[in-house]
Amino acid sequence: MPRYLFQASYTVEGIRGLMKEGGSSRAAVIEGAVKSMGGNLDAFYFAFGESDVYAIAELPDEESAAAISLAATAAGAISVRTTVLIDPATMDAAVKRNVNYRPPQA
Repeated sequence: MPRYLFQASYTVEGIRGLMKEGGSSRAAVIEGAVKSMGGNLDAFYFAFGESDVYAIAELPDEESAAAISLAATAAGAISVRTTVLIDPATMDAAVKRNVNYRPPQA
């Protein structure tokens, strides 16, 4: 199954909810959402910086990843950015493919 990186930033309302419910509760909610889509949560971390949350999930397809991202963002407590992760074996296969491409000429 493909893996996806979810990066989330809390709104003020979301931070208030986090302070009320705690971090473990939020991780459990995300794990439940991922499982409801037929996936597994590989990692979940809070962080300082541009994003407040980093989660890596294994999901059946892009539709499942998009559904989670949309549901979480639509709730209004966070904004989510989703990135498809590429494993080393897939990258190995990609570099062996012949692509008909020419860079722009100056």
